[in-house]
Amino acid sequence: MLDNVTLDQMRTFLAAVDEGSFSAAGRKLGRAQSVVSQTLANLEGQIGVRLFDRAARRPVLTDEGRALVVEARAVTGRMDAFKARAASLAGGLEAEVSIVVDVMFPMFVLTHAIGDFQAHFPDTALRVYVESLGAVTQPVVDGRCAFAVMSALPDMPVSLVREQLQMFRLIHVAAAHHPLAAISGPVPTEELARHVQLVLTDRSSLTAGREFGVFSPRTWRLADLGAKHAFLLAGLGWGGMPADRVEADLAAGTLVELRLIDAPVGGFVMPWYAAHRADVPPGPAGRWLIERLKSTASQCPSPE
Repeated sequence: MLDNVTLDQMRTFLAAVDEGSFSAAGRKLGRAQSVVSQTLANLEGQIGVRLFDRAARRPVLTDEGRALVVEARAVTGRMDAFKARAASLAGGLEAEVSIVVDVMFPMFVLTHAIGDFQAHFPDTALRVYVESLGAVTQPVVDGRCAFAVMSALPDMPVSLVREQLQMFRLIHVAAAHHPLAAISGPVPTEELARHVQLVLTDRSSLTAGREFGVFSPRTWRLADLGAKHAFLLAGLGWGGMPADRVEADLAAGTLVELRLIDAPVGGFVMPWYAAHRADVPPGPAGRWLIERLKSTASQCPSPE
């Protein structure tokens, strides 16, 4: 009999509890009092529990009824959430948004935007991949991600549409005890070539064999920015890092900014984009996240 309990019966039960009488519940539900009474009597018969004591002028919840009110509210609340979620999905809202982000992108911008996304779309799952170079665009090209957060790459696939987010600085650094840190003024290119440069490697085939920002023939390649950061602090080489990731190290004096003779004063400026396939644009939640990334990035100071 319990399998025959309906959502309508539970809503009628809660209306009687909240309104304080069967007649008031009937008015709230637009039904006759007799219909409310019969609905609740049927419910009690099905579950084998008396919900109301009807001896007084107004029905009073029994101990069993008070215990089941909590469960009834939980069930009806979940059903309301189910219907709202179904309506959103029917309207085109994604069940999950998958994105891929370049490891060099300022994480404080990403986390701030995603925090807002979580508050705005609490029921939409989010999947975030962190990659570098061509591996950032590959999941979008393959259709595994709705969009990528990426820097400018030559020969970007023509199937992708780019929307600019903001410009952020990339600076070159070395440990304070590294030989390059002792050089005052711009570092000559031939001096850079004498030392190991730490370079992020590409896990995709899109930019295989291509070099970006490599000044030394002596390179160590790492697939993780955190490992690169640790290698820099250990004095194992020199290399480029997002300015925001090394601010604390520069302030503490553990890393020193290098002025490359061929680099602009203040470091290189990297433009950042949200990129998606032209034939498969992001859905409502994905589009919202792109716009939030734009507004969040625009609040950050632009490079000098």
